[in-house]
Amino acid sequence: MPVKPAAPTASFSGPFALGTFSAPEQELFPGLVTPESRVLDLRAALGEPALTARGLFERWEEVLPRLHELAGDASVDGWRPLDGLHVHAPVEPRQVFQSGANYRRHVIDLELAHRSPDDPRTAEEARAEIAAVMDRRAAEDLPYVFIGLPSAITGPYDDVVLPSWAEQPDWELELAAVIARPAYRVSVEEALDHVAGYTIANDLTDRATVFRRDMKAIGTDWLHSKNAPGFTPLGPWIVPAAQLTDPGDLRVTLKLNGETMQDESTRDMIFGVARIVSYASQAARLLPGDLVLTGSPAGNGMHWGRLLRDGDVMDGSITSLGAQRTRCVAEETAS
Repeated sequence: MPVKPAAPTASFSGPFALGTFSAPEQELFPGLVTPESRVLDLRAALGEPALTARGLFERWEEVLPRLHELAGDASVDGWRPLDGLHVHAPVEPRQVFQSGANYRRHVIDLELAHRSPDDPRTAEEARAEIAAVMDRRAAEDLPYVFIGLPSAITGPYDDVVLPSWAEQPDWELELAAVIARPAYRVSVEEALDHVAGYTIANDLTDRATVFRRDMKAIGTDWLHSKNAPGFTPLGPWIVPAAQLTDPGDLRVTLKLNGETMQDESTRDMIFGVARIVSYASQAARLLPGDLVLTGSPAGNGMHWGRLLRDGDVMDGSITSLGAQRTRCVAEETAS
């Protein structure tokens, strides 16, 4: 069974957040959740029986004032307790843009972990050279962005099935931006105007299949290493952007079986949210509900020499955005 907190609570910044929920024997619905752990079915509240979370972002500027009104009106019919509802991934995006090598210390740690045994450099020399590469990337203003699959997304409390072929499954907790207005070739200065809010993503990676073994010149294989079903636990909430003081100064924390593995500020990002959104939009059209993942900080399994195993429980949290909890289940034992 999926691992869930004993009493789910709505811990986030501001008067409300958005999520996707279901009750027993009921279909999914987009909901407004308040800090008091009350949920309002937005299909009924807005008079739109077919409404989805993505539909909210497709007309975000129009609906946002109404969401504020509803959050402050306890007399509206339809409020129900969060406890007893199943919390799903808060949105189903059409596209997922993932940013790699975006936390300075994380990149250095990974490069050191992947060093060849016959590397003649000392650890200090290798660290200095990798740091110089990070400085050059920042100066040349070139984020690293690739594409993920929506089918990899799962809920914030759902089990994560570790495929039998995954030799080195690893965690990567990340800040994710959710797009509202379509963005195509937008400037850095305009980019955040296209962001509706933020959520939590755990962008799992099988380190053993990141690089192609049959032909090194091909490079990375993100399809294989990152896109198994359930490899991107998402949520629980989407918090409107205006409710965050500064997405560039949030604490990203992941605990494995209660032990802290990642605990870093988004200040360590080489490229901020605006730069990544702008960069991605130069090549692709970002659509309402799409996700832009911003990379993972230091403290992954490769750094600790400890990868994910059957039965592991991951608790991930980001300042102002709440927390998720997922349990790892080996494919052979998954029901």
